[in-house]
Amino acid sequence: MAKSTINATQKKKRGRPPKPEGRRLSIPIAFPPEMVVAVDAYASAADVTRSEAVRRLVELGLKVKVRAR
Repeated sequence: MAKSTINATQKKKRGRPPKPEGRRLSIPIAFPPEMVVAVDAYASAADVTRSEAVRRLVELGLKVKVRAR
């Protein structure tokens, strides 16, 4: 039988390879039905997934400057 070409330092790791941008945190959130419809409409118009639409909308919301009360 032929020797294995993989030595102990070259063993493959198990599981899915890591993404270059690192791990993302999943945050479950509940939306009212009318907000889901609005997000889906935005996602459809922008030709992106619902998740990407929510990320974009949150990013836009965080950029808005709010006056102090």
